[in-house]
Amino acid sequence: MGEKVLLVGMMGSGKTTVGRLLARRLGWSHLDSDAMIEASTGRTVPEILRADGEPAFRAEESRVLIEAVRGDEAAVVSVAGGAVLDPGNRALLRDAGVVVWLRADVGTLAERVGDGSGRPLLEDDPEGALLRLDAVRRPLYEDVADVIVDVDDLDPDAVVDRVAEALS
Repeated sequence: MGEKVLLVGMMGSGKTTVGRLLARRLGWSHLDSDAMIEASTGRTVPEILRADGEPAFRAEESRVLIEAVRGDEAAVVSVAGGAVLDPGNRALLRDAGVVVWLRADVGTLAERVGDGSGRPLLEDDPEGALLRLDAVRRPLYEDVADVIVDVDDLDPDAVVDRVAEALS
């Protein structure tokens, strides 16, 4: 199995943007859980959630995480925000490489996701939904993280600098 850096965190924390930039800097591949789900199912995450429900989406999340970490190439993996809810996924993350939690305050996340469009779990109250999700997920991210980077006051390049520094 090739080297892996696994980025975890809430929606809006910057996993996809930072993952793409970090992979470019390292000369590695970038894998994004949501993009992998969409490519393999031919449907968007919101479509899957609406049509099949959250349990079906979580099963897809687990499937693509296994696929991402089992590859032989070095890669930065932007892990779907809810993947940590599953104990098997948490065990997989711990064993797969360096787990970096992109930690952000709920206020920062709410600002970044705006009205929550395209994010079904945020419904009609993005900040309230983020508060509820954060309360459940924060201890799980902390549990799996090898490195924690606070992203609130940083632009993506600065986050990449901090992650790269922690990896060296």
